[in-house]
Amino acid sequence: MFKGSITALITPFTQDGAIDEKAFQSFVDWQLKQGTTGVVPVGTTGESPTLSHAEHHRVVELALEVAKGRGPVIAGTGSNSTAEAVSLTRHAQNAGADAALVVTPYYNKPTQKGLYAHFKAVHDATDIPILIYNIPGRSIVDMSVETMAELAKLPRIIGVKDATSDLERPALTRLAAGADFCQLSGEDGTIVPFLAQGGHGCISVTSNIAPKLCAELHAAWAAGNIAKVQELNYRLMPVHKAMFCEASPGPVKYAAELLGLCGSHMRLPMVEIADESKRKVEAALKGAGLLGH
Repeated sequence: MFKGSITALITPFTQDGAIDEKAFQSFVDWQLKQGTTGVVPVGTTGESPTLSHAEHHRVVELALEVAKGRGPVIAGTGSNSTAEAVSLTRHAQNAGADAALVVTPYYNKPTQKGLYAHFKAVHDATDIPILIYNIPGRSIVDMSVETMAELAKLPRIIGVKDATSDLERPALTRLAAGADFCQLSGEDGTIVPFLAQGGHGCISVTSNIAPKLCAELHAAWAAGNIAKVQELNYRLMPVHKAMFCEASPGPVKYAAELLGLCGSHMRLPMVEIADESKRKVEAALKGAGLLGH
């Protein structure tokens, strides 16, 4: 069971567009030292759509070199091509990842039957635990609770990253798929009610730049310290909002640069965030005590 604060890792690039391997591994090390429970390389936050297959493999391997034995590595391996998702998931398995995060196929708009067939094909072709990544805002399709419950019957489909912002979902999914089906929020701003409805943790964007605070919130929840949970939730909420003032990972990469963690370079079609967005990010970091005034 994965739980707590898990970081959807950014992928640092050099000014000329190459993967900054040294910065990435330093970043993963810092995350784990700050209390992050686990890491997710090459998810959407890691700009996976613009990485070549070789780069995708390399980023997973770099994360494993640092994190293996210190926290789980859940490799992003999804694609709108089932064959490509199988290939990426096999690599993650062979590299030693603890699980694979497989997104619902984007752009194709498969039916619920097609979604089931896609995930079953990835499951049957591999031997690694699989988390479903349900994010209708980016993929257009929304996996129903019923389809997810059917997939949960397969032995290695173990949970979901839920980015629907539908706060009935964790309770309904728990009822349909069982208490052992791992539910991780994919929306930082909803994490407290998500946990209250039966969730187990969060795959977080904000924890890229506030790993200690995010980890403390989950620890406080586990300890039943609701006052501490509320205090941290209110402190972090403006940061959550700022991280999505433009399409992610633009804001979080700018925040990481402000904090001296890595550069903010992205690959096209992602471009530098607007000055107004930069001001929002800076103000949120200062308000949360993450950046000096």
